[in-house]
Amino acid sequence: MTRAKMLAASFVLLFACSKESEQKTSQSKDPVVEKSNTAPVTSSGSGTIFGKVVFKGAHSVGKLAVGKDKEVCGDAKQDPSVAVGGDGGLKNAVVQIAGLREGKTPSKEALFDQSKCEYVPHVLVVSAGATVTIKNSDGILHNVHTLSQVNAPFNRAQPKFMKEIKELFAKPEIIPVRCDVHGWMSGWIVVTDNSYFDVTRADGAFTLAEVPAGKYSLEVWHEALGSASQQVEFKRGETVNVTFEFQMKK
Repeated sequence: MTRAKMLAASFVLLFACSKESEQKTSQSKDPVVEKSNTAPVTSSGSGTIFGKVVFKGAHSVGKLAVGKDKEVCGDAKQDPSVAVGGDGGLKNAVVQIAGLREGKTPSKEALFDQSKCEYVPHVLVVSAGATVTIKNSDGILHNVHTLSQVNAPFNRAQPKFMKEIKELFAKPEIIPVRCDVHGWMSGWIVVTDNSYFDVTRADGAFTLAEVPAGKYSLEVWHEALGSASQQVEFKRGETVNVTFEFQMKK
């Protein structure tokens, strides 16, 4: 590598974005975009969007009663619809860049497990045309019931001897998933035509890597708190750090 290229690769421009957020529901507050001084640039023509989705206000963990198969499922479950970490990080929010389809190619394979009578992950994001392997790790009868509107819905029994079934999800859609055998079980399969997406972790963090330089609408969706969007723009070699804040509707 030449000296000029080494200097260019070691120099990361900082970017702060303060444009007004374009929210899709009134349930979220304005996203905050801040400078980042730690995020690396992934390649010479692209950057990385780091961020966090946080819950503002008081939150108590809901409990779900377990009515059967307690030897596998346990006595009670935490309500996964709003999972908030100790620092306010909001888990299971889907983040994606609207309309950015070219670039990296998402995987066409994904795993959706049923473990201890919970869907793991609670929110699965896949690209359109992906095949999802639905696994039964519990060794008891489950059934997988999708409430699709765009893709063909299905309601398939999965007894203990049927360890895996496979389903193709062809079109973009947000799909609720339920188990009619265990009524407290709920999950989501989010099918997208986007190449750049992530689901927030327990601390609310997300990462969108190798994003081509440009101007984009960054969108966030959460099953209980709604959605919000923020315009972000960065040039070659720049890095963005974004925070979205959500709260319960009064």
